[in-house]
Amino acid sequence: MRAVTFQEPGRVEIEERPDPEPLAPDDAVVRIDASGICGSDLHIYHGRVPVDPGFTLGHEYVGEVVAAGDAVTGVAVGDRVLGTFHTACGTCFFCRRGDHVKCDEARVFGHGATLGSLQGTQAELALVPRANLTLRRVPEGLSDGAALFAGDVMGTGYHAVVEAGLGPGDSCAVIGLGPVGLCAAMVARAAGAAHVIAIDTVEERLEVARGLGAQPVHATEEDPRAAVRAVTEGRGVDVAVEAVGHPAALDTACRLTRKLGTVSVIGVYAERAEVHMGIVWIKNLNLVGGQANVMGHLDSVLAMLSAGRLDVTPLLSREMPLDEAPDAYAAYDRREALKIVLRP
Repeated sequence: MRAVTFQEPGRVEIEERPDPEPLAPDDAVVRIDASGICGSDLHIYHGRVPVDPGFTLGHEYVGEVVAAGDAVTGVAVGDRVLGTFHTACGTCFFCRRGDHVKCDEARVFGHGATLGSLQGTQAELALVPRANLTLRRVPEGLSDGAALFAGDVMGTGYHAVVEAGLGPGDSCAVIGLGPVGLCAAMVARAAGAAHVIAIDTVEERLEVARGLGAQPVHATEEDPRAAVRAVTEGRGVDVAVEAVGHPAALDTACRLTRKLGTVSVIGVYAERAEVHMGIVWIKNLNLVGGQANVMGHLDSVLAMLSAGRLDVTPLLSREMPLDEAPDAYAAYDRREALKIVLRP
C-alpha cells in the first residue's frame, strides 16, 4: 500500500508499505477513503514533535472496514466508519471515568514512539487497534468531511467549549482560527453564546468566522481588547479559547478573560511556555487544557453534525490525491487552505 511518511523537517514522501493485518482480536483494518491533514501534523512536519523517518503520518480518517478480529463487535467488515485520533482500552481507571484520552494504554495515530508507535492513517489502509472504541459507524447521510471532523477537529473544538463550562448568554473569544478554532467558534454559537469574538491575522479565516456568526477581529491591525470590552461592558469574556499553541496567544487569552473566567487551552504545546501567573492569580482565572476527550464527546458531536447544528462545509478547502501529499503539506504550511483532505 501507499502511505505518507515523514522524512525530515519540511519533507514528507509517498512510500510503499506492507498491507496491515489484524494482530489482536480487537484489531480492525480500514481501507481509507479520506484522511485529513491536521494542524498537529504540521508540528511533526516542522520538527517540533520527534518522529522517526519513514513513519506514516495522519490521524483523521474515514473508510470501510475490510478485516476485523474475532473480538470486534462494534463494527463489521463492510461498514463505513470513522475513527478517533487515538485508541483506548475501555477498562483502565481513566476509561472507566469516561476520560478515554488519558487511557493508560492510549496510542495516537501517526505521532511516533512518544505517543504509542501507531502508524498513521494518511495511507490506503490503516490498522486500527481497540476497534470497538476507536471506530464508529458513520451515520446515514453524513459526508466524508463531516465524519473526518467528528473524529478529531470538531471533537476538539467541542471539548474546548464544553470543558470551559460556557453556557447560554456567555461571551467567548477564540484566539487562532485554524480548523479547531473555527470549530470552537461554531460550537460556542451553537451552545448559545451571546458574543463570539474570533481573532486571527489571516483575512480569509476572519471572513470564514464572520460567516459562522462570530465577530472577526484582526489580531494586529485591530485592538482585540477593545473589541472584547465593547461587548462585555468592560469585563472581559467569560471564556477564552486558545487554539494556537503559542505563548503569545496564551497571554492574549488570559488578558481577554474576565475575573473568575476560564481560559481553555486547546492549542498543541510541544515545549515549555511561560505563563504570566500574576494575571492568572489576580484575576482568579480557571485554566483548562490538554488533549481533547474526543472519544467521550463523539456521540454528541455526531448528533449535532447529523442534525445540521454544526456544519463543517465552510472549512473544507481542498481535496487532493494521496500521491500529492508533499504538495498538500507545503500548501497547508503556507496557510493556503483551512483543511486539505487526501484521497487514495
